[in-house]
Amino acid sequence: MRTLRHLLFLLCLQLLACTCACAHPALWQVKSGNDTVYLFGTVHLLPNDAQWHFPALDQALKQSQSLYIELIDDDQASMAQLVLSYGIDAAHPLSAQLSESDNAALAKAAQLAGLPGGVDALQPMKPWLAALTLSVAPLLKAGLDPAEGVDKQLKAQMTAAGKPVLGLETAEQQIRFLADLPQPMQLGFLRDTLRDVGKTKEELLSLVGAWKDGDVAAIAKLENDELKTQEPALYQKLVVQRNAAWAEKIRDLLKQPGTTVFIAVGAAHLAGPDSVQAQLAKWGITAQQD
Repeated sequence: MRTLRHLLFLLCLQLLACTCACAHPALWQVKSGNDTVYLFGTVHLLPNDAQWHFPALDQALKQSQSLYIELIDDDQASMAQLVLSYGIDAAHPLSAQLSESDNAALAKAAQLAGLPGGVDALQPMKPWLAALTLSVAPLLKAGLDPAEGVDKQLKAQMTAAGKPVLGLETAEQQIRFLADLPQPMQLGFLRDTLRDVGKTKEELLSLVGAWKDGDVAAIAKLENDELKTQEPALYQKLVVQRNAAWAEKIRDLLKQPGTTVFIAVGAAHLAGPDSVQAQLAKWGITAQQD
């Protein structure tokens, strides 16, 4: 993901415009003896009529004893408190931290995103929160529902089947990945988001097509490559380091006899040369795409 959810928000944006309901996102299988870990790329916001299940995915879920997703403690009340604690700094307005050209881009982005309150609503926010807000606002306006996200649906499905659902990270960890960034990196995150707000419909549709087709090379080229080039320090912290931590978790799971686990994370974490699969390869562990 360009950020914790940034790429996935972009991937979701035009799903409402797609007429084909036959998505086949990428699914991988990691095996060690009798142990199996499935890896599945997700999007966190979807229209409530989107269809993305396919037979191999359903079989993997049926065989899995448990599900890991990025977060399980992301209820609205908890997230609101974390945002207030880590994302608001009314004493230092956002405009005072930006150049004249950045402020012009910020105002335009707020308008394009249809942000309630416009650019004024962003002023008390720290740069990371302003960036995340600009990513989410147009998607909510378009009718995409966080409750319909793939991770939420998988959680509900596995819970109904009586299987445990666990988090790879906590909500506070994810918030602090951004909130604890040095100020220059937060501003880099914001500028990166400002560039994406102006993406054309064709570019966004290309991303959606890549996710639907399970084309991870296209996802990496369209999104990860840009962040890696333009904000390399941010890319390392939010993508590479987290992918490495998750790969180590998978390695440990594969040491538990008789394990069959399903892991669902943002699609961009499973794309490109620094993906979770690439991190696993450093341990001599191969992930095979189904």
